[in-house]
Amino acid sequence: MGEFVSVETDDHGVATVRIDRAPVNALSPQVFEELHTAARACADDTRIGAVVVWGGPKVFAAGADIKAMRDATFQEFYAQGGGLQESVAALARLPKPVIAAINGYALGGGMEVTLAADFRYAAEDARMGQPEILLGLIPGAGGTQRLPRLVGPARAKELVFGGGQVTAQEALAMGLVDRVFPADEVYERAVEAARRYAAGPYALRMAKQAIDEGLEMDLDSALRLESTLFAATFATEDRRIGFDSFLADGPGKATFRRN
Repeated sequence: MGEFVSVETDDHGVATVRIDRAPVNALSPQVFEELHTAARACADDTRIGAVVVWGGPKVFAAGADIKAMRDATFQEFYAQGGGLQESVAALARLPKPVIAAINGYALGGGMEVTLAADFRYAAEDARMGQPEILLGLIPGAGGTQRLPRLVGPARAKELVFGGGQVTAQEALAMGLVDRVFPADEVYERAVEAARRYAAGPYALRMAKQAIDEGLEMDLDSALRLESTLFAATFATEDRRIGFDSFLADGPGKATFRRN
């Protein structure tokens, strides 16, 4: 796929988007661009039903490439800023479930990548944070917006203003991550969960759209969106498969087509 970001798809319809830039997966503009390309590829590939984003067994991504940023001008970063956000947004907009499997550090841009996922599974030794303020910066790939929507404004401000890090258990307590596992299990647990979602019906995409887009609307508009998408599920083959299976064998026995 790219020099630093790869996509591998298993026989169960789960794609692993792997960040691999030794030694700590520092996020350069090239890495962000490759993440964007990987997200588009996962969205377009009909074999893929769910995605796991992983940085490998030692570190998810320990922030931006500081050496590359050191001499960047205002004009350069003003031009790049939208691209960094778009790369992360491409993951957030994937119409398929996305799980971030977090080993080691997920800092700065690395944490912002995890915020674009639907779920975050962290290793027991994981540490997360937005340390940009320590460099005289603010998060620039969605951290000031996705983080408060996830953990609330006060918690988000504490992390962004202080530039500190939280442990996996602290992240779990504040709702920043959803599950915590031993370090050697977190990726496999993420893949197991992704396989369950990949085996789900096309309606799962509609559920993700209803929740994500509905959160940005007033309640009446969001309910109209839900009603429209609910009606749209009746046009899918999976709806007929689900109904027929329920009537023949009871709930939870349907085998849906991979979408």
